This record gives sequence, C-alpha cells and structure tokens, in this order.
Amino acid sequence: MLLWVGLGNPEPGMARNRHNIGFLALDTIALRHGFGPWRPRFKGLVAEGMVGGHKVLALKPQTYMNASGESVQAAAGFFKLPVEAITAFHDELDLMPGKVRVKRGGGAAGHNGLRSMDRMLGAPDYWRVRLGIGHPGDKERVLGHVLGDFAKADRDWLLPLLDAVADAAPLLAAGKPEDFMTKVALLARAEG
Repeated sequence: MLLWVGLGNPEPGMARNRHNIGFLALDTIALRHGFGPWRPRFKGLVAEGMVGGHKVLALKPQTYMNASGESVQAAAGFFKLPVEAITAFHDELDLMPGKVRVKRGGGAAGHNGLRSMDRMLGAPDYWRVRLGIGHPGDKERVLGHVLGDFAKADRDWLLPLLDAVADAAPLLAAGKPEDFMTKVALLARAEG
C-alpha cells in the first residue's frame, strides 16, 4: 500500500489558498481514479483507491499544516508502512507556477507541513511531489502569498496541472518519478 498525503489547511475559507495545492492534487487524483468516499480517520480525511494497479490511501490531514505529521504518523503506523511508501504533495515557492518536481528526502525549506512530517516520522526520506506556486519576489510577502487564494489568472495553469498530475499518477505509483515528471510537463503544456 502507498500513502499519498496532500498537505493543506482544513478551514473551508482556506480551500483555494496556494498552500492547499496538495489537497487539490489529491482531490483530483481521487476523483480521476474512482477512489471511495472521503471519511474521517487518523486526524484527517482518507479515501482509498487503485492507481495503476497499486493500492493507494489518500490522506488529507485536518490538523492544520504545522501538525500534519501527527496525521501522517498515525496512518503510517496503523498500516506499518515504511517511510519510502509515503509521498507528500505540497506547494513549492521555489518552482515556477505549474512546474512539478519529485524527489526523495531533503530539507523542509521552511515548509511547516514537511517540517512536521520530518519530526513525526523521524526521517525525511519520504517522497515529495513539489507543486510550483512561484515566489512573490520579496521574503516579507511569502506568508500572504501562500495563504492567499489562487487568482483567476492562475486557473490557466492550475487546472491543466492538476489534471496532468492525476493522469500521470500511475507512473508515480509504479515508482517512476522521472517518467511521471516528463508526462506531467507534456500534458500540462498540451492542456494549458
């Protein structure tokens, strides 16, 4: 089983925040691949499904970003999953809007959701799907940027990106991150 975690904040008023792109990605994957309904469990919302022949538990922690690791640790512990079976989908300031990078391990780079996961899992060796939201240019504007809603103009790249991530998800589930990134780039370009 794979544990795919979307990072975001649970407040309804924050649903369209840039910081919640991880939730949006998981919602799109679950819908595209016919996952079961979302239900409360592990201090989060979970939905189960199959992606490319691999069983996936989708998890959206409802603990707020800075305590996301509590939810992830509870789910991973219950299913006795190794850290390598976990993938976090999260917003990335250091990537241009619409760009995607996948990597295993690394630092939290100031991301409170990743920092919480690192602390609770005891290791940063899980996979990360970094979803670019762009940098506002000034360090002082970062908080407002990530907690701000996507602008109408962002839909031109956001919707094609979410669709591309969902369409390419079987490659990610199969452990082919390079192929996944290539397919997302091609699909997002074709749709955008």
